[in-house]
Amino acid sequence: MPDESGDMYLDLIEKVLLGVIYEDPPMDYWSGGQFRSELRNEGLDWPSKAHTMIGFKRLRNIRQLAEKALNDNVPGDFIETGAWRGGACIYMRAILKAHQCTDRQVWVADSFAGLPEPDQEKYPHDRGDKHHTISELTVSLEQVRENFSRYGLLDDQVHFLKGWFKDTLPAAPIKKLAMLRLDGDMYGSTMEALTALYDKVSRGGFIIVDDYNSVVGCKQAITDFRVQKSISDPLHAIDRLSVFWRKTRETLNYS
Repeated sequence: MPDESGDMYLDLIEKVLLGVIYEDPPMDYWSGGQFRSELRNEGLDWPSKAHTMIGFKRLRNIRQLAEKALNDNVPGDFIETGAWRGGACIYMRAILKAHQCTDRQVWVADSFAGLPEPDQEKYPHDRGDKHHTISELTVSLEQVRENFSRYGLLDDQVHFLKGWFKDTLPAAPIKKLAMLRLDGDMYGSTMEALTALYDKVSRGGFIIVDDYNSVVGCKQAITDFRVQKSISDPLHAIDRLSVFWRKTRETLNYS
């Protein structure tokens, strides 16, 4: 565990990432244009300038599970698939720094060009999905790198995987994962990340699903994958939208 100064550092990083210190107003149309702590706490608004939209509960969940993985010596790196402005991954790197951990990596996987158009033939559950039309979800690699740099956390323990998940994740040079955070919104993006990376999650590692109760396609992908892999590990709620589970056994290989 980090000392008191380490905890204070992570507490401050949380507040800055969430934009709560200066009450960064939302840019979405549904939350009234005014900062409301109850919405930011639950990740129910889209901040104008803050570096994450996942809210306090989901951000703190990353810290709790990362520290559990570190304390339990679960082998592997941390990754988020779908990074937006990079806030969750910045926090992962800050946690490693607070724990003086130098032998784990943070992987930032994103197209850095928004979400893909639905592949309706391959993934019928994505039929009609409009995420690719939302320009606010497009953040460039250069901007995300700059965001890391502003926290003093852009170093050789951070790696960027630029491109569609179907192209980048299967070939990613990742050996083991202690944390897999899924934030790809769509069925296809969620399934592609799980297919490429789940077997690399160590026993005792964590799988976090950001969009489980907010995007029907994402929830269906999780359901289908867990059935396919005979995963019975219980799902735990983080807030009203997100869940996680802990991997308790190695994946059975049915190929």
